[in-house]
Amino acid sequence: MNELKVGVLSCSGEECLGGTISRLATRKVLEELKFVKTVTLCLPLYLAGGEEERNFAKVFPTISVDGCDKLCAKRSTEKYSGKISGSIDVSKIIGTENALNSRIIRNKDLKPEHYEMVDKVAGEIVKEISHLSPDSYSGKSFGGCGCGGE
Repeated sequence: MNELKVGVLSCSGEECLGGTISRLATRKVLEELKFVKTVTLCLPLYLAGGEEERNFAKVFPTISVDGCDKLCAKRSTEKYSGKISGSIDVSKIIGTENALNSRIIRNKDLKPEHYEMVDKVAGEIVKEISHLSPDSYSGKSFGGCGCGGE
C-alpha cells in the first residue's frame, strides 16, 4: 500500500486576516501537526499554470483552505485538477467580520486571540485529512516537483 500524501492549497489573499490565518494554519499543519506526509501547494503558481502543482492535485488528495467565502483555492483546484478532497472556509470558523478584517494582516499585528484562530483552523485541516484513506489518490504516477510525490 502506498503512503498517503496530502496537498494543502491555502489562500494567498494578503489583504485580509482570513488569508493570513489560512496560511499560518496550513504552515502549522505542515510543520507541527504532521501525522501524514503533507505538502503545501502554491496558489499563485497553481493559477499561473504550474503543471507540477496541478498534477499533484490530480493524483493526490488535496484540501483547500480559503480565507473567505470567495473560495479561490477550492474553485481553482476543481477547475484545473478535478474534485477536491476537502475544503475549509476560514470565514465560517472565525467569522466573516474577522476574516475580512483588513487592518490586521501581518504576523507582527497578530494578538493571542488570532493565534487561537490559527489553532482552530489547523484543527479543522487535520479533521479533513483524517477523513482520507490511503487509497484516496488516483494511483497515477507523479513525477517531478521534489515534494515527495513521486
